[in-house]
Amino acid sequence: MRRSRPEKWSDYLPIAYPAAMLTAFFVVPFGIMVAVSFFERVQGGFYQPAFTLSNYARFLSVFFGEVLVFSLALAGAVSAICLIVGVPFTYRLTRLARRYQVAWLIVLLGVLSLSEVIIGFAWSTLLSRTAGLSNLFVAIGLMESPQAWSPGLGAVLTGLVYQAFPYTVLVLYPSFSRLNPALMEAARTLGASPLRGFLTVVLPAVRRTLVATFIIVFIFALGAYLLPQILGRPRHWTLSVLVTDQAIYQSNMPFAAAMAVFLVLASLLLVALAQLADRKEPAL
Repeated sequence: MRRSRPEKWSDYLPIAYPAAMLTAFFVVPFGIMVAVSFFERVQGGFYQPAFTLSNYARFLSVFFGEVLVFSLALAGAVSAICLIVGVPFTYRLTRLARRYQVAWLIVLLGVLSLSEVIIGFAWSTLLSRTAGLSNLFVAIGLMESPQAWSPGLGAVLTGLVYQAFPYTVLVLYPSFSRLNPALMEAARTLGASPLRGFLTVVLPAVRRTLVATFIIVFIFALGAYLLPQILGRPRHWTLSVLVTDQAIYQSNMPFAAAMAVFLVLASLLLVALAQLADRKEPAL
C-alpha cells in the first residue's frame, strides 16, 4: 500500500474531529496560559493584562533555580533507576513461558490501577517508624531500633520509581519480545559471557527503545505532584507542586502560568525527542 497525498478537502475529514479536540482541549488552554504568564499580578487582587517578563525572570532567583534543578535531577534519577532495574527484568520476562508472562503483566497492570494517593500513603506507612519496614529489620536483627524513612528524599524516590516501573516494563516489553533469540546464542557461541553478550548485543539492538523509555519516564516524573507532597518535605517539592502553591495559596496566577508553560514546553521537547528515537529499528 502506498500513501497518497490528499487531493480534496474531504480527504481531511478523518482527522477533523481529532484536530478539533486537540485545538479545544490543548491549543486554546495552552494559549490562554501563555498569555496569562505575561500578565501582571495585582496586589490584593488577582492579575491584570500586561506584558511583563518578570514572571519568567523569577526563574533566575536562587530558590526557584534550586527547585528547577531538583525537579530535573529527580526525574533523571527516577528514569535511570527504572531503566537499570527494568531492562534486565523485562528481558528475563520475555524469556519466560507465556503463562508466566501474562501473570507478571497482570500484576504490573494491577499496580497501574492504584491511585497516586493510595501509593503515597501506603509507602508512607511502610517507611514510617511505628509500622514500617524498619520494625521487621529490627525483628530479624538487621537494625537495633526502628527508624522513620518518610518523609525524605529516599521515600520520594522510592514512591516515584514504584509508580513509574510498570510503565517502563510495558514500554520495553514489545521490543524485547520481538528480539531475535539467536543474537544471544551467537554471542555465546563466539565466546561472550552472558553479561557481555547482554551489554554488547542485546542493548545496542534496542537502544532507540531505551532512549524513548527514558524520556517517557522522565516526563512522567517531572510532572509528579502528590507523591513529593506525601512522602517528602517542602525542600523535596517539585516544580509541579509549586505551580499549585503559587496559583491557589499565593494567588499568583501569572507566575504559576509561567512555571506551567515551562513544564509543558519541556514535556513537548522530550516528546519530540521520544518520537525521533522511536523510529522503526533496523531488522535484525
